[in-house]
Amino acid sequence: MLRAIKHVLIGGILIMTTGMAAHATANENDLKLTIVNPQNLYDPTTNGYSTAVIVPRGARLAYISGQGGQDSIGALSPDFAVQVKQAYANLGAALDAVGARRDQVAKLTVFVVDHDMSKLGVLTSAVMDMFGGTLPAQTLIPVPKLAVDGMLFEVEAVAMID
Repeated sequence: MLRAIKHVLIGGILIMTTGMAAHATANENDLKLTIVNPQNLYDPTTNGYSTAVIVPRGARLAYISGQGGQDSIGALSPDFAVQVKQAYANLGAALDAVGARRDQVAKLTVFVVDHDMSKLGVLTSAVMDMFGGTLPAQTLIPVPKLAVDGMLFEVEAVAMID
């Protein structure tokens, strides 16, 4: 980014100001994520994520805190699949609240209590249902416990907003 520096001498005091050069405002067509899945790497799309996502210059970002599987009154089902479905519904509500579309989510981080491969199908299905063909980059972190007793799953997101 170009910066303009101006010096002003006032009564023996040097005042320096900096300003950002004017930028053209990006139009809505410019604000699209670029999905990158290199051909020389394993294709992660069958597991519900992309290798990398590029956010365009000039986009604003929203950081969505971890969403668990609590319903509107704070209750948690003991069932992993039910919690995952509810957590993604909660994420959808948070995205709506900041004005982000599903195809503007660049990155997900998911936390799974006592993860094993049997849970991967539930996770992949939930991501595919929510994001379709525009799969965000994603990291799954197995954990022994989450913040609330009985919570089995949590998802946080970084989304581009117009």
